[in-house]
Amino acid sequence: QVQLVESGGGLVQPGGSLRLSCAASGSIFSINAMGWYRQAPGKQRELVAAITSGGSTNYADSVKGRFTISRDNAKNTVYLQMNSLKPEDTAVYYCNAHILLGSDYGDDYWGQGTQVTVSS
Repeated sequence: QVQLVESGGGLVQPGGSLRLSCAASGSIFSINAMGWYRQAPGKQRELVAAITSGGSTNYADSVKGRFTISRDNAKNTVYLQMNSLKPEDTAVYYCNAHILLGSDYGDDYWGQGTQVTVSS
């Protein structure tokens, strides 16, 4: 059984910062790509940022220069540092990871989601 547990969401004023964390646990052989998605009310879930096991990253245009994704492979944890937050960043943020349970099989896993609200 594999679990992704997120933390770090909350209410912040425009221009503020938050740091999200997502820790994977369970019978993990290795973890490939990890990422953060978000879903605002009435909108589709969208990719915010992703990072490979080697550290290569990609970001949605809307967050480039403001958000930074990183990971600690020893802790099976991915982070999202969010700076200069805007009201339009308000959403439920979900962690995603492609986890190998053996040398040649795995699956995508999702966290439960954490609410980020940017408001004055």
